[in-house]
Amino acid sequence: MISSDDSEGPGGGSLTDRDGYDAGFLGPAVPLPRLSQPRVETVVLPYTHFSVVLRPDRRLAAATAVCVDGARLLTDVPRSDRWRYDPRVAEEWQAGPEVYRDNSLDRGHLVRRLDPVWGVSAVAVRADSDTFHYTNAAPQADVFNQGKQVWQGLENHLLDHAARHERRLSVLTGPVLHDADPPYRGIQVPLRFWKVVAFVHEGALAATAYVLDQSPDLTRDADRALAGAVPGAPPPLGAFRTYQVPVDDVALLTGLDLGPLPAADLMPAARAPEARWRRLEAPDETLLHL
Repeated sequence: MISSDDSEGPGGGSLTDRDGYDAGFLGPAVPLPRLSQPRVETVVLPYTHFSVVLRPDRRLAAATAVCVDGARLLTDVPRSDRWRYDPRVAEEWQAGPEVYRDNSLDRGHLVRRLDPVWGVSAVAVRADSDTFHYTNAAPQADVFNQGKQVWQGLENHLLDHAARHERRLSVLTGPVLHDADPPYRGIQVPLRFWKVVAFVHEGALAATAYVLDQSPDLTRDADRALAGAVPGAPPPLGAFRTYQVPVDDVALLTGLDLGPLPAADLMPAARAPEARWRRLEAPDETLLHL
């Protein structure tokens, strides 16, 4: 179980010196995702090598973006495991420890801990610590099943390839924040998560997109799904399912402006609706040409 210690870790304090995500990191510009609906308030929070686009009304991130430098990754930085509030915004804008206490929910990192951990040692340690802010977490089911293994395997595959070939990646991640998400302890629990990976392929910008679904699977778990939530308990969640999807679909699901990435999608257009989302049973099934 991840520690719930809210004390500051390495590089804590005011966080006013953080540079955040670099939109020009790959060469071709990959802007920070922004909500297309201008009436929804967001706050951009820069950290070390990544940024979070926080939605105060949902107390969760609408999007995150991290720069991954495969040539400079450090693998020996210990986990800080000290989750804490970001002092730059009000605590009531953040889904804090009360959401995760005494239940079956995990704090799911949005920017994965290892992705921004590169550069000189002091910077890498600070990046590790920065990922343990509640602004970078979203509640996920604690069950570890094949679907979750595929999602984590995909993340490992991307990082391992970046390290092995000294490649740079821009990785955008977030929950799908839907109005119908089930309420729990003052927040709404997202049922889907998304990830878009951008990189340079044969001299041009390229991208692939993925969705992790933790909604109840009515075909496999109908009784539990239809029973609804037990009063005071987290909403019933299904087994994780991982899909490769068109980048355009992520933009439609989230209401985010993903800039040039839909046009850079490497996933070919599906000829039939049922083939538009490809369910992945293993990380190497992704249509990825790094």
